[in-house]
Amino acid sequence: MMSGLSTAAGPVAFGDSLLRRGREDDRIVVLIGDLGRYVDVGAFGQAFPDRLLQMGMSEANIIGAAAGLAKSGLLPIVVTYGVFIARRAYDQVAMSLATGPTRVALVGCMPGISTPFRATHQAIDDVALMRAVPTMTVVDPADAVDLHGALRAAGEADGPLYVRAYRGSQPALSRPRGDERFALGRAVELEPEGEVAFLSSGLATQWVIEARAELHARGVESAHLHVPTIKPLDHEAVGAFCERHRVVVTVENASTVGGLGEAVAGVAAGGGLGTRVVRTGVPDVWPPSGRLPYIREQLGLDAAGLAALALDTRGTVR
Repeated sequence: MMSGLSTAAGPVAFGDSLLRRGREDDRIVVLIGDLGRYVDVGAFGQAFPDRLLQMGMSEANIIGAAAGLAKSGLLPIVVTYGVFIARRAYDQVAMSLATGPTRVALVGCMPGISTPFRATHQAIDDVALMRAVPTMTVVDPADAVDLHGALRAAGEADGPLYVRAYRGSQPALSRPRGDERFALGRAVELEPEGEVAFLSSGLATQWVIEARAELHARGVESAHLHVPTIKPLDHEAVGAFCERHRVVVTVENASTVGGLGEAVAGVAAGGGLGTRVVRTGVPDVWPPSGRLPYIREQLGLDAAGLAALALDTRGTVR
């Protein structure tokens, strides 16, 4: 059995979700930092011009303004590149947002290696940084379902929420019946059993599905757990998945230092499961610049590279 991506192309995931949320909740105001044309906020701005605030290239100030708007009863959504939220405004995120019950959604666009540029724009450390902020929720969506659910959860959380987002369309995941809707803190088992086992989040879930298709063509089936919420982690689902396999391969579009792989390893070690966790993603280096397929190949994150790595763990099911 091979499950994962549907054959239909998805909508412009973030832009569509933002517009839908704007229609659902009139408390929402969107703050951008001079990058409106690059972060898919155009449709929201056309529909709600008085609720789109162009703040200029001043990320620290944007976070402070968002905190003030939140305290006045609005629901601010800050949209800019992930590197600018996680690096340029990190102190303001911690002090202005996370020290009090401030409901703000931080949307970090072009995360990981999804940008063609070098280190200045590669948000490979955003997951690790945001995981370390007390009260911060961290979501790495795979498609519009995850993304829309995460933006809705921002209005219900007791603290700030960081969401990674991608430009343009994303294929929709084919979810098992009963998992068609996103729930904060819940993982989704796309395939429960297989000779090899993957655990992934965000864009990397699509990469794993490509690798699983390649393995399927070779007659090797693979288990797969999609983990859209990295913090709080679904300890129960992750632990149960690890317990069924001697080795799991984690795949993430982020640094393996402080990311999803380490969170999963913590669950396995803390539960005394004896599961070996093989972490893949961006190693402790600055990735090369270029188109995404090229960078993936260089890092072994393309379908062939992930399939080859998985075959090294073949036969390790308990």
